[in-house]
Amino acid sequence: MTDAPAAAPGDGDESAASVDPAPEPVVDEVLLKAVELARSALREITPGATVGEVIGHRAEEDHVLSIFFATRLPGYPGWHWTVTLGRVDAESAPSVLEVELLPGEGALVAPDWLPWSERLAEYQLAQELAAAQAGDDADDDDDADDDESDEDSDDDDDEAEDDLDDADDVLDLDDGIDIDDHVTDDAELEASDDDDSDDDDDSDDDDDSDDADSDEDLDDPHAEGPGRW
Repeated sequence: MTDAPAAAPGDGDESAASVDPAPEPVVDEVLLKAVELARSALREITPGATVGEVIGHRAEEDHVLSIFFATRLPGYPGWHWTVTLGRVDAESAPSVLEVELLPGEGALVAPDWLPWSERLAEYQLAQELAAAQAGDDADDDDDADDDESDEDSDDDDDEAEDDLDDADDVLDLDDGIDIDDHVTDDAELEASDDDDSDDDDDSDDDDDSDDADSDEDLDDPHAEGPGRW
């Protein structure tokens, strides 16, 4: 009878590596029925009015059970009281292991804690983004101001060109006017001087006539006047 061949090295490694999953813990019925023990433990840390009905349980290990109670505390929606009971073996009496208030699914909880270095990095990044955004807005404002300035300059140039066109139109109108019609020639000036000279002679004649009449009045003895009687 031949001996069985020896196993080659490494043949048992695959079987050793595959480990069967641990069986689910069995619910201890004695612990499940110890609801009043769990309530009395809660009343030691919170008023009885804040403890509601039983809403569930979970077997943590064999002979270890957590019982969940609804909470009536204001401001804690979705939270529940948890009392963990246990016993050493099937012959032991239940005892309280832990009492706590835990959040359930959908409960309002605080965000996860972040180290200061990470929070500072996020703050600095937010500041840099804000500064960059402010710089972009300032550039947009400068571009808008430049566009408005260019438009105003174009409008001024158009107005200046319109003024030059109006001045050219005025000059064109002057081309149709005879300047001789507005200038007095030498003949008209001489005639005007003769008329002024005649007027002066007439004025001198009138003055001489007035003087002669005055002399006649003084020679007349019958003329009335003060001091002649």
